[in-house]
Amino acid sequence: MRRRTFLTGLGAAGALGLLGCGGNRTSPAVEEYVPDRGALQLYSAQHQNLTTAWADAFSAETGIRVQVRKGQDASMGHQIVAEGDASPADVFITENSPAMTLVERAGLLAEVGGSTRRQLLQHLTLSSQTWVPIAARSTVLVYNTTSLATQEIPASLMELSDASWKDRWACAAGGADFQAIVAGMIADQGEAKTADWLAGLKANARILQNNIATMKSVNAGEIPCGVIYHYYWYRDQAGTKEGSGNTALHYFKNSDPGAFVSLSAGGVLASSAKPAEAQQFLAFITSQQGQRVLVDSGSMEYAVAVGVASDPALPPLQSLQAPSVDPVDLNSEKVIALMTDAGIL
Repeated sequence: MRRRTFLTGLGAAGALGLLGCGGNRTSPAVEEYVPDRGALQLYSAQHQNLTTAWADAFSAETGIRVQVRKGQDASMGHQIVAEGDASPADVFITENSPAMTLVERAGLLAEVGGSTRRQLLQHLTLSSQTWVPIAARSTVLVYNTTSLATQEIPASLMELSDASWKDRWACAAGGADFQAIVAGMIADQGEAKTADWLAGLKANARILQNNIATMKSVNAGEIPCGVIYHYYWYRDQAGTKEGSGNTALHYFKNSDPGAFVSLSAGGVLASSAKPAEAQQFLAFITSQQGQRVLVDSGSMEYAVAVGVASDPALPPLQSLQAPSVDPVDLNSEKVIALMTDAGIL
């Protein structure tokens, strides 16, 4: 294909969506998108390098061409909802699951084959049969080892709403990554407690552009700690350590809201013009072969297939003691409403 990757045309639906993991409030450049009806249409809100690795490996294995339309989590979810049954999408994959549940609630997903679901780790089983996890990422606290002593680390993410943490922590509240964490908090703690916590965030936290900016600010000693996803730190540690050399990670564990594990999601559109190929793609990326592609990509996200080890630098996924939250219950619309009411968005 002459152009492998296509960006999402946001339109009116995109204006309603959440921001992507970068949390950048500027609109991305938009390329003209013309579906190649001979190719499987993959709407992707996943990282481009991983999406490309999966698409290339699938095409090499099956001979099926894949055309990728790239966007951001909820803006792409809203795009699909706006397109409805007329959407050219065959498969949708996300970084965080709330964008997928948005499409699921609109009744636009087909049931995922049972053999695909059985490939996945049992403790990641969903109450829904219309989408599956394709990767996982953990919430962590990144802290400057000089600015914050280990005994000062909060026992719970909820403690960061206290006035004693004013100007001492940061997050990328405008991004879909952080908003997925808030969605997990709503499901685990309820709307009232989450609203109180968000009020504390508004009063205390420094809101930065994205996870990387948060990590780098902590590394530079500009702020003692920040809430991010784990893989940004591990990627930097695997390289030059320029953005993380002065920091360490704290895992809250103990079923704390700060131990929330977000699932990247994959689903097949009920309106797909290539339903068999779409199911085949989803089966491939969740298979042992497809999950090894994830691990080998250097994404530092967790593999979710039975029998596939994640990068050895990562603590085991089952050791993270995440809260028991059904990802199907995560609701991005409630997150937006609460964060807007708190004056954060």
